[in-house]
Amino acid sequence: MKFLHICAGWQAWNGAANIARMLMDEQTRAGNNVSFASWAKIGDLKAADEVWVHCSWLPCLWWASLWAKRLKWMPEASYDPVRLAYHGWKKRLVGAIERFFLRRADVVVATCAAEAEWIRAYEPRVKKIEITDIKRFFNLDRAERVEDMDSFNAEVLRRRDTELHLLYLGRRHPLKGLEYLEEAVKSLEFRVQSSESKACSGNSQLTAHNSQLELRVVSNAFGDEKEKVWEWCDVLVLPTLSENFGLVVAEALERGKRVITTDGAPAWGEGLEMDGRSPFIRTGYGGRLMYLVGYRDGTDERRVELLKSAIETMAQTVNR
Repeated sequence: MKFLHICAGWQAWNGAANIARMLMDEQTRAGNNVSFASWAKIGDLKAADEVWVHCSWLPCLWWASLWAKRLKWMPEASYDPVRLAYHGWKKRLVGAIERFFLRRADVVVATCAAEAEWIRAYEPRVKKIEITDIKRFFNLDRAERVEDMDSFNAEVLRRRDTELHLLYLGRRHPLKGLEYLEEAVKSLEFRVQSSESKACSGNSQLTAHNSQLELRVVSNAFGDEKEKVWEWCDVLVLPTLSENFGLVVAEALERGKRVITTDGAPAWGEGLEMDGRSPFIRTGYGGRLMYLVGYRDGTDERRVELLKSAIETMAQTVNR
């Protein structure tokens, strides 16, 4: 088969593009002819047996959807009600166009059951919704074996005394919830000093530090630099309000790191257990993933309190 993937941008930091690359690699390994573009020629769109459109709201994606012979649309959480409300007036202006192309798609692809519900609520007349599990592209099984993870993190734990290293890895965006994480760290009963530096060109790095806790915000890191950041990290925190999947969570678990995330990334809430310490916490992957329930739709104050509680609980776990 001949597959063509369309995404507005193919930058390394683009989550939709990275998911597209994983799908493309899988299709290539299966012996298919796979290519990608932002704007594609009509002939290429008609020649492809299947055209995958990633994300939403942009004319280049509508163009591809208009001419594709068989269309699969993967909206990457674009129809999450929280995301629809962000700059909502712009989305209402083009809502009729979006719904038209959703109805035209042969299949709309969601990354979890919650996203499938968002899509159906936004356009009830879509022909078919499929759920694809992006977790299959990561080796998460080893993160479920606690004894292996203790061994995996042993060297990191020996290198420090009692300090907990928290990492936020991603761009600054209002829907990422970073301001709530920074407020939670500042309001913990520790002395906190903040400083901002440029680790490299285009890479903004904020460090909040005290004798027991250090939060590092890294907006742009790749290759060896990114691996050094992961080596430093004890706990990844993704305090998101709306996430297309949360690739960084999978990257952390695959490396054996602990993770705090929220119900703004519902793909990671599936199959978890309630934590006996709080009705607002679910855990999984051998206790390495902490998932905060009620965060997405909570007040600002509630979000900060949930993050504070999770950080304190995680600190006790890491330093047990």
